[in-house]
Amino acid sequence: MSSLSTVLPVGAQVTRTNVWSELRFGSTPRLHISISPNLTALAMIADALAGRRRGLPELWRRAISSRVGPAGHDAVRPLAAPGYSIAPDSLVPHSPVDGDISVPTQVSALHDIPPDALIKDLEETFGPGTPPAHWRSAAERPTRWLRGYASALADVWNTTEPLWQRARPLLDREIQRVGVTNVRGGPELLLGALSGRIMYGERGLLISDVEATTHELGDRKIVLVPMLAGKDAVIVSLDHPDAVWIAYPVPGADSLWRKPVAPAVDELTALVGPVRADLLCALDQPMTMSMLATDMKIAPSGLTYHCDRLRAGRLITRERRGREVWIARTHRAEELLELFRR
Repeated sequence: MSSLSTVLPVGAQVTRTNVWSELRFGSTPRLHISISPNLTALAMIADALAGRRRGLPELWRRAISSRVGPAGHDAVRPLAAPGYSIAPDSLVPHSPVDGDISVPTQVSALHDIPPDALIKDLEETFGPGTPPAHWRSAAERPTRWLRGYASALADVWNTTEPLWQRARPLLDREIQRVGVTNVRGGPELLLGALSGRIMYGERGLLISDVEATTHELGDRKIVLVPMLAGKDAVIVSLDHPDAVWIAYPVPGADSLWRKPVAPAVDELTALVGPVRADLLCALDQPMTMSMLATDMKIAPSGLTYHCDRLRAGRLITRERRGREVWIARTHRAEELLELFRR
């Protein structure tokens, strides 16, 4: 019924405007935290696939874009419309307000949404009648859109889950930070420091946006959702009657984007050999065989040989997409590298 039932803001030119959305509190906000990786996947979809540049490194942007199929690319195009910062709730069918939500749970929920529910969602978001041009294809073929978006979400998560696993110490530290803030009674300082796009004003939060709006939050609790995303990524939802959730980049996330120095490389080399040790360390994100050969300055035939050995040890996976073969570290390899980092 109201455009407040939205996810916002992921607008394209937000940082180049002086437009702000204001979230007004009725009392001192009560802070909670949710560790829900689906918001990380949504932020990466907006940045890498829909072109909402929010600071995601180009290497990760290319890797994510290459791993998503045509149906997924088609489904996320509505998020790229300039001048719009709202989207239907169907992007996040399960809110993090009621607890931590996994990406597979979100993917399953998207498959379960009836086509009529998406049509109704679009009407509640944009009003009755024909939706904006960028959402018309979804309105005309809702089943296709839901399946395409679900496939994009799954593909993005398959690419970035290892990064999320490595971020666990940062997420644990953020849980502690929010807890201490609640105990000491200083939510204003924390809320005003979530992102460069968020300010704490006289009445509440100001969020840099493409559409100037004001929302009265009353006494609803604030659920903070730290995510791995570009430094300017912010997603807010106002539709829940008892809570508002705000997704923001977890502090320290920039350290994860950089290619790490090989951990205890001498010990790792002794275990798997120097070339394979370097290869595992180079796979900080999935890469094609050609990208990996260029990065490591090794002949394709030699690279194939070493990849065969690592695959036999269940340390990497290989997946053909079109003409390219993508290589990624397995969870077993991540555990091995983590062992040598200690």
